[in-house]
Amino acid sequence: MGTILSSQQDANYISDYIKGNESALEFLIKKHQTRLYNFIYSKVLNKDIADDVFQDTFIKIIKTLKRGVYNEEGKFLPWMMRIAHNLVIDYFRKKNRIPIFENNQDYDIFKLISDGSLNAENSLIDDQIIADLQKLILELPEDQKEVLLMRFYKDMSFKEIADLTNVSINTALGRMRYAIINLRKLVESYNISLIK
Repeated sequence: MGTILSSQQDANYISDYIKGNESALEFLIKKHQTRLYNFIYSKVLNKDIADDVFQDTFIKIIKTLKRGVYNEEGKFLPWMMRIAHNLVIDYFRKKNRIPIFENNQDYDIFKLISDGSLNAENSLIDDQIIADLQKLILELPEDQKEVLLMRFYKDMSFKEIADLTNVSINTALGRMRYAIINLRKLVESYNISLIK
């Protein structure tokens, strides 16, 4: 019930803002700013960059609302978070930077690519291998690269990935599967050894 009420409040604020009530947007920003900023900061891990992306997110929101093309009524929060997510991805793309991936117990990309034993003791990943992999990741199709970035940079769940990219969980999983397959092929073609 709380979520429905909150969504209705957002819709009311947006409607008021479009009608010319500038302060309505201030209420909307204040309502969501902490959650939005924390989300952005968790991805870029830099206050100045987070501030820039935060501001850019609301600039894009304002431009969209001013143009009268907003059509996500009742879903303002996911729409706002998706804009922020896309701007974060744009930041990394422009900087041509792939963040260092953090392994986790249930889905270790390096072990998957190696096709060897899943025992971490048998797999040593050094800085050069990570650098090589990051170059290969840049060669993946955009949708596969995006899922890979989101999954391994701060460990987003596939549900979060699906919500932010506006696809089903199965599609997100499929893109990850193809990303792993393509990375394996790239690893083989470049003759990169993942096990020392």
